[in-house]
Formats: sequence, C-alpha cells, structure tokens
Amino acid sequence: MTHAPEPHGDPLPLAQKLIRCASVTPADEGAQTVLATELRRLGFSVTPLRFGTIENLFARIGSAGPHICFAGHTDVVPAGAGAWTVDPFAGKVRAGLLYGRGACDMKGAIAAFAAAAAQHLAHAPLRGSISLLITGDEEGDAIDGTARVLEWMAANGQIPDFCLVGEPTNQTRLGDVIKIGRRGSVTARITVFGQQGHVAYPHRTDNPIHRLVRALAALTAAPLDGGSEWFEPSTLQVTTVDVGNPANNVVPAQAQATLNIRFNDRHTSAALESWLRATLARYADRFTLDLSVSGESFLTTPGAQVDTLRHAIAEATGAEARLDTGGGTSDARFIARFCPVAEFGLVGTTMHQVDERVPVDELRALAGVYRHVLEAFGV
Repeated sequence: MTHAPEPHGDPLPLAQKLIRCASVTPADEGAQTVLATELRRLGFSVTPLRFGTIENLFARIGSAGPHICFAGHTDVVPAGAGAWTVDPFAGKVRAGLLYGRGACDMKGAIAAFAAAAAQHLAHAPLRGSISLLITGDEEGDAIDGTARVLEWMAANGQIPDFCLVGEPTNQTRLGDVIKIGRRGSVTARITVFGQQGHVAYPHRTDNPIHRLVRALAALTAAPLDGGSEWFEPSTLQVTTVDVGNPANNVVPAQAQATLNIRFNDRHTSAALESWLRATLARYADRFTLDLSVSGESFLTTPGAQVDTLRHAIAEATGAEARLDTGGGTSDARFIARFCPVAEFGLVGTTMHQVDERVPVDELRALAGVYRHVLEAFGV
C-alpha cells in the first residue's frame, strides 16, 4: 500500500537534509541547525543546549497539558568499512528506498515526527503541548546528551507527561513492537593478584589465573534468575580473559577478565556489585573490581498511557503491537527517571549496516502513526 504524503508534512525532504549532515558521533555537522530551522518554521520555540562538545536541542510548542515529548538523536555511527552502493551521506532515493546512514536509526524517525507535528498543527487547534528532546550524543558516550538535557528540562519546568523515543523498535513491519522497558547493563573489569614465580616451584607462587578461573566458574555456574513478568532472564557473559604472559615457565603476577551483565528488574547494579565482590572474595585474597554502569533496568508499567499509545498505533497500522523489553540500552533509560516513556519507530532491519535504508512509504506511514499518537493523547 502506498502512503501519500500529507500536504502539510512530508518527512522525506527533512530526512534527506538530516542524512546529508555527516553527523558521525560526536560531530554535529549542522544536523541540529537543520532540524531547528524546520521546527521554528512550524512555530516551535527552540532552545539549543550545548554541553561539553555536544550539540543538543529542546523545542516546544504550546504551554498547556497534556505535554507529549518526542526524544531522539541526530548523531549516527560511522559508515563503516563495507562497500556502500550509494554515498552514505547523500540522502538518495532509489527504487522507493531512502538510503543513508541514519535513515533507519534515527534521522528518519525525527523527520517523521516533525512531519506529524506539522500535519497535526495544520488540521486542528493545539490543545496541549508538543516538544522534542534531540541529542547528538546517543551513539557515543551519552554523557553530555539526553541526561544533561533532562536536568535542564527539570530545572526549567519542562518535564512532559509522556515521552516517546523514536528508536527503530519494529522487527518485521511497522506496528509490531513497542518497547516499554530495557534491561540494565553493567560491565565489570576484574584483576586478580597473585605471586609471580617459577612454574617448577609452585609452592613459592600464588597463581592468579587459577583463582580467577575458579571465580569465573562460580559466577557462571547458575542463571542469575528465571526472568520476570516483563523481562527475559538476566545474562552474564565473560568477554575477555587476559594475562599477557609471554613466558611458559613463569606464573604471572596478575590476571584480568571482563564480563558484562544485562539485567532485568529483579536486580540493581549495586546489588550485582555486592554479589560480584562476595564471589570474588571467596576465591581471591587480593583483587580489584572496576564497574561501569551504562544504565539500570526500567519499566513503564502498562496502563492508560501505554494503552493509548498502543491503540493509536493499531488504528494507524492495523497491527496489534507487542509490548517488549528486549535489546540493548537506549536513551529511554535516562528519561524513565523523570516521566513515563516508551519507544516506537521504524523497522530496524538495516540499522548500523552498510546501505542502511528505509522505504519511503514506511517513513510516511510512521509520520501518520505519530500524528495518530498526538491526536490520541489529546494535544
């Protein structure tokens, strides 16, 4: 089925302009300015927010409630070493497909939301407020992006009633998946210390590899949990074991390992750290444990707002979206600290791949979905 663009809002031209900005994280290359110009044309008040070297923006139209916010990112991953059949930053349309880095993840969704806002504003008086939280730091360190903008929003009375993140959540067709939560992620870097010495005199050594291996065996011996109502079981994966010992007749002084835990709502990073430390202490007298947490698990409990979103998507697409919490982390992990949040965007089949692309019909259909969402929430 061909989805003709609304006369007051076709997402394709803006999507092409955004793709033509080679905003490989953390570079902006004019992407935020392109978006700000379009939003101002639609009547939005736009506030550029630069934190560190990162360009972000917050835009809003309306002052009353309900206040619905769209969140997204203009930064993209590199084009990669593979051979593209088109220029990854040309925004070319070929055989009904829009090609380019960010077409799917997620400049296409940003353009679709701007088009939806244009359509909504052209067809009915604005009753509430529409805003956009757009960062240039989602694919990178995520330090000076969404988290910092949210702090500014909280300090300036701009926290919305509900936020929709435009990540490419769908797997096979538009309308099949809404994400209402994400697992947390913690990376642990472990160093176990021993006593270096000659392998022929093991009584004079303390082999840290033996201790580390036993500790890792204990950590991986049993599942962390069996899952929860909305989450699959948590997982622990050892990703490196490193010694760096060039000699086969020397017991090394230390051994390192790195592991990652993707955890559901039955855990917190603090509780997992305590468990890791207690387990390591059973096998190693001396060790260090360095943890980095990219996000805690979160869940937007299904209720009236999620139902509203789901019904709007069904009305626009004819599909009953499945509620899901799988996949990696997203900026929704920051937003969940401030307001209810869900994620819905394009089909994610080609995101981060060579020849990333999206059907133009699907891009226009997503604008229609977002317009239905705005109407359903009564803005």
